[in-house]
Amino acid sequence: MVYEQARKRRWKGIAEGRTLVGPQTVHIDLANGCNTNCTTCWDHSPLLTTPRSAVWKRKLFDFERFVALAQDLAGMQSVEAVILSGMGDPFVNPAIYDIIAECKRHGWHVTVLTNALLADADRIAALGVDAMLVSVNGVTPASYTAFHPNLRAEDFERLKTLLARWQVLGVPVKHVQVINRDTAPELVEMVEFAARYGARHVTFKLASLGGGTEACAVTEAQRAQLQKWLVPEARAAAARLGVATNLDVFARQLAAGGLATTPIEEVGCFMGWHYARVTVEGALLYCCATTLQVGHLDWGPFSTQWFGASWEALRAQLMAGTYAPACQQCGKFNQNVKLAAKVRAKLGEAAYLALTGRRASDNEAKREHRRL
Repeated sequence: MVYEQARKRRWKGIAEGRTLVGPQTVHIDLANGCNTNCTTCWDHSPLLTTPRSAVWKRKLFDFERFVALAQDLAGMQSVEAVILSGMGDPFVNPAIYDIIAECKRHGWHVTVLTNALLADADRIAALGVDAMLVSVNGVTPASYTAFHPNLRAEDFERLKTLLARWQVLGVPVKHVQVINRDTAPELVEMVEFAARYGARHVTFKLASLGGGTEACAVTEAQRAQLQKWLVPEARAAAARLGVATNLDVFARQLAAGGLATTPIEEVGCFMGWHYARVTVEGALLYCCATTLQVGHLDWGPFSTQWFGASWEALRAQLMAGTYAPACQQCGKFNQNVKLAAKVRAKLGEAAYLALTGRRASDNEAKREHRRL
């Protein structure tokens, strides 16, 4: 009942352009360090021209600080779900199992975003984790080790063993497949891989690149092949095997062209009403873009800053259709596409256009006014 009321107030606030309630989902980073070095990674890729320091990579989210944050979030009576991940991998943090237990104590839906290799499969099942969002990235030893240069074929076997174990234990697993030059040819095989291990969904993401990682982008020939052949074939395989995917959104990413991965102006951003991310250092991010910082745990409670001037200013900016450079590689494009559809359904086309900095035609506005 509490969450239902919070959802209603959130939609009322969106319609009125005001913030009436806290976020629904909070994403908390537990570790900067990582056991892999994905070529597309913003923090650990060997292609980065400016690598992260060893000091930065050793940082972990402290358990006592997590407990205090969790109590603050629970007090907002709006948070329903928590995503645990990191700029690295969350299982680098040895407190992760205690942190999951703390989240479950608050009754939250818990998703762990991870490469999975350090996870204890049975312990995850025992804790009742609601979703393992596994960053797979390649479904053959060759592509997997090309994408993760510090890993070997036996690590891919370890991943398959974990996925099989979770399938037996009934742990809900979703796959993430980041598409770059090494993984692009395997789009259809990725759908088949998901079916083999009982994945609930496959999220395809065109790699967001910069800082040197552009070297591993899909080629224009691969982009054309994906658009003409592989996406339709993967759609057919998904339909045949009963695998849920986001291939429609992925096709839109491919159409953006160049290094842009999201036509954000066509969709709009609604993250500021639903979602927030907290880094290991305590920075409060509007979304997953580190350049869009709107607060810090050292500056006061999350619950206060959510309604504060910095957050409100960025909400207003994005509602006006003024996007930041990072928005051209939006990491929450899937979620924004889904939320945009909900805004249209609940509030109407004219309201949707107004909330994304666009203007409905006079006729559309009159129709919506009569409907409301």
